[in-house]
Amino acid sequence: MNTEAADMQGQGNVTREVFTRKRRCHWDDVARSDSFGRAGGKYYHQRLKQVYRLLIHKDLRVLEVGCGRGDLLDAVRPSAGVGLDFSPEMIRRAREAYPGLTFMELDAHAHFDEEQKFDVIIISDLVDDLWDVQTVFERVREHCHPGSRIILNFYSRLWEMPLKLVQKLGLATPTLPQNWLTLDDVADLLYLADFEVISSWQEILWPVRTPVIDGIFNRFLVKMFPASLFALTNIVVARPRPVAPRPAERKPSVSIVVPARNEAGNIGPIFERTPVLGGGTELIFVEGHSSDNTYEEIERQIAAHPHRPSKVFRQKGIGKADAVRLGFENATGDILMILDADMTVAPEDLPRFYDAMVSGQAEFANGVRLVYPMEDKAMRFLNLLGNKFFTWAFSRLLRQPIKDTLCGTKVLWRKDYDLIVSNRSYFGDFDPFGDYDLIFGAAKLNLKMTDIPIRYRNRTYGSTQIQRWKHGWLLLKMVAFAARRIKFV
Repeated sequence: MNTEAADMQGQGNVTREVFTRKRRCHWDDVARSDSFGRAGGKYYHQRLKQVYRLLIHKDLRVLEVGCGRGDLLDAVRPSAGVGLDFSPEMIRRAREAYPGLTFMELDAHAHFDEEQKFDVIIISDLVDDLWDVQTVFERVREHCHPGSRIILNFYSRLWEMPLKLVQKLGLATPTLPQNWLTLDDVADLLYLADFEVISSWQEILWPVRTPVIDGIFNRFLVKMFPASLFALTNIVVARPRPVAPRPAERKPSVSIVVPARNEAGNIGPIFERTPVLGGGTELIFVEGHSSDNTYEEIERQIAAHPHRPSKVFRQKGIGKADAVRLGFENATGDILMILDADMTVAPEDLPRFYDAMVSGQAEFANGVRLVYPMEDKAMRFLNLLGNKFFTWAFSRLLRQPIKDTLCGTKVLWRKDYDLIVSNRSYFGDFDPFGDYDLIFGAAKLNLKMTDIPIRYRNRTYGSTQIQRWKHGWLLLKMVAFAARRIKFV
């Protein structure tokens, strides 16, 4: 029995060795023949570079498994880039072309310096060519920290016959027989390797450079049903599944930013009802040109609660977005929260946001007012309809479900907010509310967005500051803006 098992294992090893040797020889030949320069392959790889540059913030630590000649790794502008490939000829050419990056000859199934951790790991057009996809995912997992992202693309099975045809015609890089995995196959294999899929979608409908036509097909049509069913490649973004923190670890501190305009009657209750969270909680009030005594009331309450770390700032600009930015700039906490001063979201709900962040279940926690029944006057009917429409629209654009984009309570890590700020020029200063500045920024960073249902309450002081038609028009413009800058690119 043991002898038979050993013989079978030996046969399996030989089969894998033959498999690997054939593919190594094949890709060495491809590198020498410069097949990537052929018409179809060249445009395809140029388009992939555009997609990956959108997905990956520059100046991160990036590992590419199956890096080929290193073109894609160089295109994403890493602060430190490492490329692995089992083809000696590919690695030789990569080192010549990009001396500032590190390239190593290594089979993707093998272990590689487990001490090195990366912010992003790229696996482009590789899973279809692997002996054991799960093992490679498990090897990749060894090089992840909790905030790492794995981004991969692989061919759609619908293109199996067309690809064989164009390869025979010499219009694309030749390949050996492929695995032809589906999105569900890859998601399952990632799950088995302890990853969680954040988002997935299709890219590249027209894989040949054709003026005007390729732009229409690859920027617009491929992003819409049913044309997306016929896309050439699937894109998947995943993260390591969160692990509960150890009890002995330091509890993260919290900064709660409270934009306050004409909210004098709510300041006292905010001090009384807001819980202390984690390793310490500071309240940061940003008063915005009130016509009542809001600023004076904040100062009075700070003096009356000396045990609570608190700050107050007068807003020089206008709008909630400006107030939130001022508050975040002066925050010292590890976790940043927004609490609207009208307290339609109860301060007592904030611990569930904190727990979701600390547990890793969320990297961007968004309050949702549309799950539980609302109090009678909490949200006007037309506002509710508008929220549902924009929820649908933005979920499609961001490729992650987000049920209530305009709930004022949003929570994220300070380190991620700093990245959003550094990347803000991509979107520009377009959002008077502040909600979409954070949502779009989080989507651009591929953060895991998690909705936190809360009960939305009536105001007890003051009146709503939302201008239904004016702000509704602004939101429609933001839908178009997000479509242009996130999805149809």
